[in-house]
Amino acid sequence: MLKTIFMTGLMVILGMIALGLVFSIFGTLIGVTFWLLGFAIKALIVGGVAYLAIRVFAPDTARRLRERWSGTSINRY
Repeated sequence: MLKTIFMTGLMVILGMIALGLVFSIFGTLIGVTFWLLGFAIKALIVGGVAYLAIRVFAPDTARRLRERWSGTSINRY
């Protein structure tokens, strides 16, 4: 009976160590994911402001950029 109690205690300790390891890895992955999400949102905002400035000050350049990235109706099909 004493052997069973010690084995149960050992398994609980090993389980706690395993859970700590798993949650530390998931915590790191979640942190990296949110950092990348924040970076993507900042890049989207900067790109949008730059495109808006180009569209206001150089409409012809904005049209060429739009055609290059989206293609004309002939190039799409």
